[in-house]
Amino acid sequence: MPRSLCLSRQCLGLVTRIECVIRPLAGESGLWTLICAAGMADSQPTAIKAQGPFHGPLVAESVLTAIAENLAIMGYEQSPDPSIWCLHMQSELRRQNAERGRHLGDYQFNPET
Repeated sequence: MPRSLCLSRQCLGLVTRIECVIRPLAGESGLWTLICAAGMADSQPTAIKAQGPFHGPLVAESVLTAIAENLAIMGYEQSPDPSIWCLHMQSELRRQNAERGRHLGDYQFNPET
């Protein structure tokens, strides 16, 4: 399974698009995330969702495979089109990394008290 996927479905003349990408989280921790963006094909994404963190890319890939299989049942097909929402997903990855960084340093060490 590739680490990125673009799916689309045509319904009533409109094309719905879903792009998914698997990326490592910052910090060399071995954690990965799955980010999906969805919306109409010729516009900005209306939803961006992330799942994870996952311990390793293979776990994230298996989740992506399961999502793709479920979307195929709903009529989505793999699209050969290139990613058009990669900047939106990159922004979500930056947000996740910043959020994780805040929590990793979200403590005070005060041995004198």
